[in-house]
Amino acid sequence: MALELVPLCTVDIVLADPIFVGEGPAGLRLVYEVASAVATGDRFSATLAGSASADWITAVGTVGTIDVRSTMATDDGGLVFVQYRGRTDLSAGPGASPIYVAPTFETGHPDLAWLNTIQAVGKGELDGTSLRYEWYEVR
Repeated sequence: MALELVPLCTVDIVLADPIFVGEGPAGLRLVYEVASAVATGDRFSATLAGSASADWITAVGTVGTIDVRSTMATDDGGLVFVQYRGRTDLSAGPGASPIYVAPTFETGHPDLAWLNTIQAVGKGELDGTSLRYEWYEVR
């Protein structure tokens, strides 16, 4: 059974300076609050809603684990909770390796209910505090 990747959107994110929590049981923890986020695409477009959005990163050796939660607002007033986890290789330094993520969505907006049923995947690149992802629906 073959997988199909259907373009969903491009996501441009600006991150605030990291909060270094330090070494703990899960590894080195950093929290990057999301200063802004814009998703642009033919099928899904939205902007960051509110300020309760962050990327909780843990690093163990050369493995960076991504854990993000955000709320996005569409032009027609729909709200979408977006959550994704992923991984990156830290061996070459920050921003040198792609970030691979698996977004899921939750919404009560009837026109966006199709988002509740999909699994997405994405690939991102970090450049300083700017992060760009390409997200795809998996079919």
